[in-house]
Amino acid sequence: MSKEIKTIGVLTSGGDAPGMNAAVRAVVRTAVTEGCNVKGIQKGYAGLLEEEIIDLNAGSVSDILNKGGTFLYTARCKEFMTREGQMKGAEICRKHGIDGIVVIGGDGSFRGAQKLASFGINTIGVPGTIDLDISCTDYTIGFDTAVNTAMDAIDKVRDTSTSHERCSIIEVMGRNAGYIALWCGIANGAEDILLPENYNYDEQILVDHIIKSRKIGKTHHIIINAEGIGHSTSMARRIEAATGIETRATILGHLQRGGSPTAKDRVYASIMGAYAVKALISGKSNRVVAYKHGEFVDYDIDEALSMKKELDPFQLEVSRVMAR
Repeated sequence: MSKEIKTIGVLTSGGDAPGMNAAVRAVVRTAVTEGCNVKGIQKGYAGLLEEEIIDLNAGSVSDILNKGGTFLYTARCKEFMTREGQMKGAEICRKHGIDGIVVIGGDGSFRGAQKLASFGINTIGVPGTIDLDISCTDYTIGFDTAVNTAMDAIDKVRDTSTSHERCSIIEVMGRNAGYIALWCGIANGAEDILLPENYNYDEQILVDHIIKSRKIGKTHHIIINAEGIGHSTSMARRIEAATGIETRATILGHLQRGGSPTAKDRVYASIMGAYAVKALISGKSNRVVAYKHGEFVDYDIDEALSMKKELDPFQLEVSRVMAR
């Protein structure tokens, strides 16, 4: 660590996630309790480069715990992907007296934090993404809320699908990861779950399953389709043509990013935000806060970004058994 931490910056970057506000609140109030000043960096790395930096105190983060999204706003920033942009960001941190930054976001945000650390700015990453696709952690802020939001919507689609004896393809978010789809598939009792990690794009299997289900008396057929596969509308047209059964596609989209965070997202985000501040004050940098095997821990960012995350084979087996 280059010097004592007196001023901590906090930013949210990339896609927003329910619970980010809880993490920011925890960063601010923990830092203030430890005698540090806090700077809120608006609009992620883009805001850093534009010096959209505000002073925060304990009162600044009142009444944000229950709100979705991020009150600091977020954005993606191509300029910060360049060495010049990264050097500029580090210089702006020094200009504003920011000794360390807590970066709340996904793997792309952590790469930015990694670069800031290489230019002498102490950084700690906090995993904030609904996709649950950060390899070093079993939990990411926003996933629990997003899954519950999607689950509730899918239950409603099932009701109308049953009334009309339809097949319904429901597309959930997750980018190239299938965790939301897998969890919703199990939680909603879907007949088929399409995951980017193992889908073979053989629609005849789906067609055969739908026809078989109809023959044994099922009045609906729910297919959860992950965003990484996509094309739900054209898939629905092909399945209807092949089966003769009315098939509709519902793309849940960005409603999964919004809404009041669940208790789990509020509590875990608060603990992670506080952990990040404690890590900075203790002299750590270039680390990522994680929840692993029931404990809150931290990893080197380089190590965290090199890890590979795979779907749990037993969870996949449970999803197949439950769909029969």
